Amino acid sequence: MGALPVLYSFRRCPYAMRARLALAVSAEPHEHREVVLRAKPAEMLTASPKGTVPVLLLPDGEVIDESLDIMRWALGRNDPAQWLTPTGVSAEEMAALIASNDGDFKRHLDRYKYPNRYPQEAAGDHPAFALKHRSEAANWLVQLDARLAGGWLCGGKACLADMAILPFIRQFAHSDAGWFAAQPWPRLQGWLADFEASTRYIGVMEKHAPWRPAMATTRSLRA
Repeated sequence: MGALPVLYSFRRCPYAMRARLALAVSAEPHEHREVVLRAKPAEMLTASPKGTVPVLLLPDGEVIDESLDIMRWALGRNDPAQWLTPTGVSAEEMAALIASNDGDFKRHLDRYKYPNRYPQEAAGDHPAFALKHRSEAANWLVQLDARLAGGWLCGGKACLADMAILPFIRQFAHSDAGWFAAQPWPRLQGWLADFEASTRYIGVMEKHAPWRPAMATTRSLRA
């Protein structure tokens, strides 16, 4: 077998998670390299100087360092579950759903989960700041709950939108699991619970030891 694509990943990162989901469903062979974010390997930074995961390095030297692009690359090679072609909505509507997640929702999620990272915006009142953004994020979750009447976001089966968005809903839910469970979102809660119980999710959440470059070996020449 020739050289494999190399995926630099971090287990809990929702962006990396969705890239791994697409690589898993496509059964695209690749080498997984788990990254320690406080000590990013030089090899990853050489490939993608922006220093965020995921990064997919292809054997021909091409670098894909946006999670959605990695998903589309993998599914473009093999899409057995037809994630790219849902029957219930157009490709444009599916893309718009993902854009809403990656835009406004992610902005509110970050400020809800990590209010200390935004001291100027929080103006010293981190709890109130976090709750405000939780409320803003929840407005969108109400809309998702309504969309899930058919079981999935775009109809009767999973598609790219579900798998691109679910890792972020998981992150939101785990920020305050008790509060999330108490909300009147039965479809959304069931959707997330089924995802976290699935063999596909469990598979991509397998723990990997942090990757380290192979130690160079030298030979001592003796006279």
